[in-house]
Amino acid sequence: MDKIKVGVIGVGYFGQFHVEKYSRMEEVDLVGVVDINPLRANDIAKRYDIEAFSSHLDILDKVSAVSIVTPTPSHYTIAKDFLLNGIDVLLEKPISSTIEEADELIQLAQREGLILQVGHLERFNGALLALEGMIKDPILIDSHRLSPFSGRETDVSVVLDMMIHDIDIILNLVKSKVKGFSATGIPVITSNFDVANARIEFENGCTANLTASRVSKNKIRKTLISQLNETLFIDYLSQKAFHSKKGTNEIEEKKDELIGEIPVKKVDLLMAEIHSFLRSVRDRKNVKVSAEDGKRALEVALQIDQKIKDHYLKRDSLEN
Repeated sequence: MDKIKVGVIGVGYFGQFHVEKYSRMEEVDLVGVVDINPLRANDIAKRYDIEAFSSHLDILDKVSAVSIVTPTPSHYTIAKDFLLNGIDVLLEKPISSTIEEADELIQLAQREGLILQVGHLERFNGALLALEGMIKDPILIDSHRLSPFSGRETDVSVVLDMMIHDIDIILNLVKSKVKGFSATGIPVITSNFDVANARIEFENGCTANLTASRVSKNKIRKTLISQLNETLFIDYLSQKAFHSKKGTNEIEEKKDELIGEIPVKKVDLLMAEIHSFLRSVRDRKNVKVSAEDGKRALEVALQIDQKIKDHYLKRDSLEN
């Protein structure tokens, strides 16, 4: 079986992990890495005994698939260049900066028959996968995604940086159109919003409350899903899942809710994501997280971002 020639574009904090995963895969020929910082590119390349490049254009004729792990504003341009050259792409989230850019990438991938997967990593979380088949008709979803400040991804708001993970998951779970939004947020350290809270209402009556912060003391990744007679709980960090279910007979109904842990097969999320991408590359089959999924999550994230801006500007004008 021929190995898949792969390159990693962007080897900053997260990109280096893509390199590490690819380097361990027998099915992969890791050709090289690209970074606009030549010192960083050379350091990573030397570590894995591969070639370093300073421009993604230098690797176009050397690979058949790439991971693009660069800042969001560059996603569209870099992904477009690879797609135009017949190269399959695993593109970090968010898919792009605008819906127009996302649409063009989707159309280009479809026209060329190429794989375009978006890196919504939590879709591969063992705790979420363990609940497949159990989540049927959510009524209320409450998600918290909090982290201490890392200094990364400050070119976008916390909505596009962190909350978008939960937006993607919720849009995938709730089989209904979005009815409306409300949102608020504040900048704390960066010029973008570092803390945000959003409420999404769906046409079927489901409501989702999302909180995200990149200036929190503790790291938290949790979601509570309430549906008829049952509540499901996901801890993404520990990859644990629980459910509480009300009694179903006369005796049990006199008891408190029954709480139980759901068996979870813990996984290396990034390794699972990359394996999924490579299977699609080899088999030419649909990806788990499609570009259309990425666009849908981006669309909602941008609308939430705009709601926060409107709310913030209105409050600022009232104070002045």
